[in-house]
Amino acid sequence: MTSPNTTPFDMIQIGRRRFLQIATLGGAACLFSVGLPGRIARAAGGTEILLLSCMDYRLIDETERYMTQRGMRNKYDHIVLAGASLGALTDKKPAWNEAFWEHLDVALELHHIHKVFIMDHRDCGAYRVFLGEDFGKDKVKETAIHTEKLQTLGKAIKQKHSELGVELLLMNLNGRVESIHA
Repeated sequence: MTSPNTTPFDMIQIGRRRFLQIATLGGAACLFSVGLPGRIARAAGGTEILLLSCMDYRLIDETERYMTQRGMRNKYDHIVLAGASLGALTDKKPAWNEAFWEHLDVALELHHIHKVFIMDHRDCGAYRVFLGEDFGKDKVKETAIHTEKLQTLGKAIKQKHSELGVELLLMNLNGRVESIHA
């Protein structure tokens, strides 16, 4: 109950006091089940995945939604390169290739990741820029080129880090993700 003389600081103190009462009584577990901020989840469970995806602004929300649906909310590191797998492989941007491998090494060292998700997407502008062809006009050809690049990067990761799992993914512009076989 508050009085006319109650300040915002007093309200905060009441909130803290109530939180401590709940925590002392074992209610903290209840708070975890309703989703405290990701910092607590990360501290408790750690990072499991390194995700490499494209920078395409059209798919930022869909990528986050996909990872959340997979149970990875706040449990993954995220590298963004134009073209995703192609960005990590292209000779036209050797610094990107180097950056990918350095980020992977840091994720292994700091977060002890177990798996790498490589997520390309359809209608990718980086594929047009780097390969000089609009693969989005031919779904079969587009799937084949993404499969080739995803598999090439996946094999290189496994060759360098055999302990890591690798998932190859291809997202449609509507956010639907299909798995590509390694």
